[in-house]
Amino acid sequence: MNQIDSITDQPLLRSMIGDRIWRLMDSDPSLFKQEVRDYFARGYPGWLVVRAKYPHIYLRDNRRRDV
Repeated sequence: MNQIDSITDQPLLRSMIGDRIWRLMDSDPSLFKQEVRDYFARGYPGWLVVRAKYPHIYLRDNRRRDV
């Protein structure tokens, strides 16, 4: 099933992260969010994390908006 962004009506990119970061979701949710943002900022600059539902992270392409 494809996830569609409700703002842009475009498909979201679905990606994954390692177990080390997923374990933070229950133990330290704010650190989990920061780790996920940092992880994707390095690998997918200009993409915004919009949802995290194990085992997937959903990202929206914001590169055109940054111009």
